[in-house]
Amino acid sequence: MRVKDLKWTINYTSRGNPTIEIVLELDSGATGRFASPAGASRGRLEAPPYPEGGLTAALKILREFREDVVGREFESQKEFDVYLSEYDGTGNYSRIGSVVSLGCSVAFAEAAAKEDGVPMFLWLSKGTASGYPLPLGNVLGGGKHSRGRSIDIQEILVFPSRISSYREGYDALIEVHKKVGKLLIQRDPGFTGGKNDEGAWTTNLSDEDALSLVSDAVDQVSSELGVKLALGIDAAASTLYDEATNSYFYRRRNRYLDREQQINYMLELIDKFGIKYVEDPVEENDYAGFSIINREAGRRSLIVGDDIFVTNVSRIKLGIEDKAANAVIIKPNQVGDLTKTLDAVMEAGLGGLKIVVSHRSGETVFPHLAHIAIAAGAILFKCGVVGGERIVKHMELMRLEEELGGLKPATFNL
Repeated sequence: MRVKDLKWTINYTSRGNPTIEIVLELDSGATGRFASPAGASRGRLEAPPYPEGGLTAALKILREFREDVVGREFESQKEFDVYLSEYDGTGNYSRIGSVVSLGCSVAFAEAAAKEDGVPMFLWLSKGTASGYPLPLGNVLGGGKHSRGRSIDIQEILVFPSRISSYREGYDALIEVHKKVGKLLIQRDPGFTGGKNDEGAWTTNLSDEDALSLVSDAVDQVSSELGVKLALGIDAAASTLYDEATNSYFYRRRNRYLDREQQINYMLELIDKFGIKYVEDPVEENDYAGFSIINREAGRRSLIVGDDIFVTNVSRIKLGIEDKAANAVIIKPNQVGDLTKTLDAVMEAGLGGLKIVVSHRSGETVFPHLAHIAIAAGAILFKCGVVGGERIVKHMELMRLEEELGGLKPATFNL
């Protein structure tokens, strides 16, 4: 596959921040296009989105990169991504930025899949993928995604544990989202109908009152639709962690929790609300704290690492050795290309970790993440519930399920 041309334009994330849309064309005429998303709650070891100098520097590098890549031939996704990494030369895309590297990697994957006459997920999985994940959505949000104007826990999440079709699962999440909005009108006198960056409702309720409200919504919708739903949280504990005091600050309660108190608080919430998904319960360097929570609750809940792993093979290896988690978040822009993303998936799978492919809070209106989730063999697809930039990804999974056939839904067993 020979690269015929590389073009780009400025696009925008769902926050209205600029990103770069890459368009890559092969000699066959097959094209791919993609614009990378951006996160607000980022792990320290993530690949930087832009080089030093920001967007202006990235555009300058793209002009130089185009001169080098046009006319080159590649036989595989790995060959293209290795070339990208070697062109960058830093090991973490700090010279060209992950916005450029991932944009090029995904655009190449789409173009190559079109030339090969297969969906992108089959190109990435080399024809082996056969199932799709369960939808996982943020219905009530706080933390950085809500600018500190809602609960301290960053996300209260919902997912179906067993579905007959992806549409059935997604419809259930929509109904929970609507139900949460109605219950907030009843229980939160200050509720104004506000939503955060991911389309989740915001509230003046306490964290535990918010969890109770979402739990009630889950019970009602489960009963009405006959779909078994489960509750989850993303504590995003690194954003609560205060290095100066070595403690976790809960702004709404004006209270600091030390490490032991934070661990116990997470375990108490799991027991009190029957939480089945717990992401980042302690800060990103506390492997031992993760291990305690996983040992105590891992048989009844997914203990999921995001900032602790940042889709990085070496970090995942450490987590497996320490039994720090039983599931891992996979975010392609954390490492900057699809090959590194799938290498992280493979390492996690070898260590027995469940895969959760995730969006970012600042998303773009491209469906490719749905293909990455299938190729990764993800059990859960974390992608919000509402908002066009989220819905387009859910709709892609529904389209693939309906048009291709043969894809089977994941099941959640704990």
